[in-house]
Amino acid sequence: MISCKEATRLASIQMERKLSLLERLQFRLHLAICVGCRRAEKQFAFMRQAMGAWMSSKD
Repeated sequence: MISCKEATRLASIQMERKLSLLERLQFRLHLAICVGCRRAEKQFAFMRQAMGAWMSSKD
């Protein structure tokens, strides 16, 4: 089982590239039992979306 620190690292990395099969399996298994990391993943996605919208509005 990976730690919360590793899970949040993978949540951040998945915003930049596709995770490997092993990374995805470890990450999803961790998310299945950890509500805090599920929230962190949603927050990363929200921040990425908000920054994208903000950058689009600046053009």
